[in-house]
Amino acid sequence: MRRNTSLSIYSVFTFIVLFPKLMFAETPIQRADWSKYFDEANAQGTIVVSDERSGGKGTMAFNIGRAEKRFSPASTFKIPHALFALDAGVIRDEFETKAWDGVKRSFPGWNQDQNLRSSMRYSVVWVYEGFAREIGEEKEREYLEKAQYGNQDSSGKQPFWIEGNLQISAQEQLDFLKRLYRNELPFSLANQRLIKDIMIVEAGPEWILRAKTGWSGTVGWWVGWVEHPKGPVFFALNIDTPGRVEDLPKREAITRKILKSIEALP
Repeated sequence: MRRNTSLSIYSVFTFIVLFPKLMFAETPIQRADWSKYFDEANAQGTIVVSDERSGGKGTMAFNIGRAEKRFSPASTFKIPHALFALDAGVIRDEFETKAWDGVKRSFPGWNQDQNLRSSMRYSVVWVYEGFAREIGEEKEREYLEKAQYGNQDSSGKQPFWIEGNLQISAQEQLDFLKRLYRNELPFSLANQRLIKDIMIVEAGPEWILRAKTGWSGTVGWWVGWVEHPKGPVFFALNIDTPGRVEDLPKREAITRKILKSIEALP
């Protein structure tokens, strides 16, 4: 009898580790009507939205099957990675400067000294590659496990969040963002608040948009949330980008239309 109990516990553990995408806090409401926003942009993808405003619509999704599928997080990983770097002491705060190495890159905003705020705003990969070298692969893996981020795999080609084995689903992105919003991640309260501050994209009289884009070369992301007096509205979108750079504006365009349709953005 004891042996059967052990096997049962092992089976449950194995199921959770190997099939995490099947474990949800709640089943999203399918929003097939949101297909028009993807069709208008000629884009294939998914979006998950969790409306936690009082009287809100709960969790909704277009293309739920894809929302459960993991992809490289690309530069959306800068959100947890900045937390890792602060915790590890490889950067002190938002004011410490990382010197530009003098290598001219294709994005003008990258070709200058950076601090935590500018490196998030301009999505400066070389800054975070430096963080990864200083933190080290073993410690990166420990942080990923600690934060329960995606498949928690820092192995493979570098940078591991773009070219390597790290992957995360849109549903998992949403779960991570909710924990950050509520200061529930296993990092200091001050550092969580700092990351949320440098994520601000824009704001109005009664709302604040905090978000981060990402692009692996084949898949584009936009993830974040809109804060309202009545509560937050979280979102995570990813789309295929066969047109490469030409497809990147579609990430925000689709998301903004959907958020406007539920009055989460003006």
